[in-house]
Amino acid sequence: MFKNRLILTILAAGLALPALADGDADKGKKVFNKCKACHAVGEGAANKVGPQLNGIIGAAAGQVEGFKYSDALIEAAAGGLVWDDESLAAFLAKPKDFMKGTKMSFAGLKKEDEIENVIAYLQGF
Repeated sequence: MFKNRLILTILAAGLALPALADGDADKGKKVFNKCKACHAVGEGAANKVGPQLNGIIGAAAGQVEGFKYSDALIEAAAGGLVWDDESLAAFLAKPKDFMKGTKMSFAGLKKEDEIENVIAYLQGF
């Protein structure tokens, strides 16, 4: 019974992938330059002003070891926030609107294609 449910869950997740997964990772790498002052990805990535972002897509919020999150993010994580394409896109567009009290000082990415592309880039880590 569990095995069947697991298979169905995996299939449903695969079919439910949002359009954001269609972003261009190469273009996203360039967009990520706006993020590099505070975040790192890739082998050896370490926390900076913000947490390292390896494995962020599909991860529960607030799980990067050794990073001191804002109370707002800790509360959102306790409420079950997962960084899927949709939630990450909303956060990247307007961090302070998405999460009142976030420590992230970045104003946000204004162009939808930049958001899609940076998410595609992050999916590679």
